[in-house]
Amino acid sequence: MNPDILIGVDLGGTKTEIACLSREGAWLLRRRVPTPRGDYAATLAAIARLVTDAETELGRRGSVGVGIPGSVSPVSGRVRNANSTWLNGQFLAQDLERVLGRPVRIQNDANCLAVSEASDGAGTGARVVFAAILGTGVGAGLVVDGQALVGPNGIAGEWGHNPLPAPRADELPGPACWCGRRGCIEAWVSGPALAADHANRAHDDAWQDAGGGPEQRRLAGADALAIAEAARAGDPRAAASIERWIDRLGRALGAVINLLDPDVIVLGGGLSNVAALYKRLPAAWTPHVFSDVVTTRLARSVHGDSSGVRGAAWLWRA
Repeated sequence: MNPDILIGVDLGGTKTEIACLSREGAWLLRRRVPTPRGDYAATLAAIARLVTDAETELGRRGSVGVGIPGSVSPVSGRVRNANSTWLNGQFLAQDLERVLGRPVRIQNDANCLAVSEASDGAGTGARVVFAAILGTGVGAGLVVDGQALVGPNGIAGEWGHNPLPAPRADELPGPACWCGRRGCIEAWVSGPALAADHANRAHDDAWQDAGGGPEQRRLAGADALAIAEAARAGDPRAAASIERWIDRLGRALGAVINLLDPDVIVLGGGLSNVAALYKRLPAAWTPHVFSDVVTTRLARSVHGDSSGVRGAAWLWRA
């Protein structure tokens, strides 16, 4: 297939994004819509509508690559391990090919992020790039010498469903994860996990006795980015929640450095916009790395939270 344009779709837990690129990588169109959570048929329809509308607007037909928060089983061809659980067990590739009338390539969304950033983003020139998505879920992709490492089981870079390293007594057994286990990294450091941790602390008896006011009560139910903004503005309880979050991320990524020793760790997803990460996260992971020196670089994705959809478009670039 030699398409005129490259179309990428990033099927996220809360939003679905489409991007159309030229073969040289120039942005031609970008658009986002809410993801129809819990409804597989509506998800197929939303993707088909995005592609059709984009091609109509541009007057050109393209290839379609899709990044998903899970992976396709190399045995069954069904989606598995997706935190957008309504995708699990579905023949997503075949169903999209049917509704779009063309071949479709599907890859894990974090692999798409890694390929995008290793090609001409924050990981340009690096031999080993570990790219982590911090958002509704937590995933990661791995690029070595310019190529995405997928592995025979299709799970290379799978990070979010390992246990949080070095758990403290008050972190055991850990929050329940959608995967059926407790204490997964995703259950501790995703956006909903940060919000839940903050809410749990905000509602404990000690906090109530301390006289938390209306603003603190409002923040008890806030989302992760609102908590980060409150911490930046000086709210002490929000700041404590961000501190716990960064400490847990540091432990989790310290284990990644011990295992893979990447040149660079690139952060993508909505929570990659929290500025405090880039000032404090390397110091948080250093004590957990089995080395006398840690030169692994931390970087925000150059292409922002649209880097994954860009990588999805590039599934057809070759």
